[in-house]
Amino acid sequence: MTEPAYRAIDPRTGEELATYDTIGNSDLEAALASGHEAFASWRALSVEERAAAVTKVARELEKQADRLAEIAVREMGKPKGEALEELEFCSAIFDYYADNGPAFAADQPIDASGGDKAVIQKRPIGLLLGVMPWNFPYYQVARFAAPNLVAGNTVLLKHAESVPGCAQALQEVFDAAGVPSGVYQNVFASHPQIEQVIGDRRVQGVSLTGSERAGAAVAAIAGRNLKKCVLELGGSDPYVVLDTPDVAAAAEQAWQTRIYNTGQACNSNKRMIVREELFDEFVAELTKQAEGLEPGDPMDLGERAYSPLSSRAAAEALAAQVEDAVSKGATLHAGGRLADAPSAYYSPAVLSGITPEMRAFREELFGPVAVVYRVTSDEEALALANDTDYGLGGAVFSADADRALQIASELEVGMANVNTPAGEGAEIPFGGTKRSGFGRELGPLGMDEFVNKRLLYVKA
Repeated sequence: MTEPAYRAIDPRTGEELATYDTIGNSDLEAALASGHEAFASWRALSVEERAAAVTKVARELEKQADRLAEIAVREMGKPKGEALEELEFCSAIFDYYADNGPAFAADQPIDASGGDKAVIQKRPIGLLLGVMPWNFPYYQVARFAAPNLVAGNTVLLKHAESVPGCAQALQEVFDAAGVPSGVYQNVFASHPQIEQVIGDRRVQGVSLTGSERAGAAVAAIAGRNLKKCVLELGGSDPYVVLDTPDVAAAAEQAWQTRIYNTGQACNSNKRMIVREELFDEFVAELTKQAEGLEPGDPMDLGERAYSPLSSRAAAEALAAQVEDAVSKGATLHAGGRLADAPSAYYSPAVLSGITPEMRAFREELFGPVAVVYRVTSDEEALALANDTDYGLGGAVFSADADRALQIASELEVGMANVNTPAGEGAEIPFGGTKRSGFGRELGPLGMDEFVNKRLLYVKA
């Protein structure tokens, strides 16, 4: 007998918390029919009416925040404080599209010759599929669902198999907020079923946030079926430090950025690129941050404690990447201890001396490992920053903002930042280039991906 695909496992202990049955084919067909039928009535509402419904989702997220946060802690080990921050951000995203959606959806007149009328109209396209990851189990859904619901689309949501409780809790939030039946539906679908869903004529597009491998698979299926897709995939973001008046403070900021969400963020600063004048002191300060840390309870995480990774498999994969680097000459300055099975704890680490023959040079390290590179010039820093298959985000730091801006303007990324780890907010577009995917979420661009930008032309 095969194990259920959707299993909630406590990454601290390896204990199975709950299992959820995969949706049956008849129930999946009913969900597709419901989402397709709901689209007709949902799109018929005014954008202001849809915005009002989305506002109720924001309030319900606030009301249920503590319960939702604790589910995320249990299922993927997120520190509770960070889970509450994530939910606060989710509410802000729903509020942002409720407040700004009507303006984003407004007709855009075009100057036409001879007095003719030309207008670009933004119209919803139908039922959409969202395939979401475990690392931010609420935020990822919010940034996909909020703009598309306000735009007038309906949503099927297939969440990661490891966070089914989070997925079910979100369905309960939408239901409690009074979102009409069929407009938002969570489905515990299998991978073969997802291929069927993408190919279904009633589904008009798919958005995936996840691994490069998953993105390639979904893009191939979408392409065969001529469906629009948005992909937010992996990243190996450069974090370039050209100079600083306070190395300790700069290193602490870099460290806190790297270990947020236990290092499991697509746009985390996975490659710290530091000028040689600062390098030794910078690494020493990072090492101080990493030393003496102990495994902790993510429900109430102490100041010098760390959370587990999302799963034992994730911890073992990260350990293997670090071990490969060390075996080929890299220096492990601190951390890098893998707990005994079945726990998913891996102590936050500092690693330097990475060279191209090591896996860590090309692969994304999805966990709390600060990888630091030494460079001798700004030009070398830029070349190394762009020497990656990924292109999600990047940041450049200098006391001379113009100097940092010069490097940042040449980063081959979707999000370039100067003197901050990342620009963040519901109004700030998110997305990458190269093998980090394509399309944008959040901000005004987030409501443009799955709409028909229809031309209306009226002859005078």
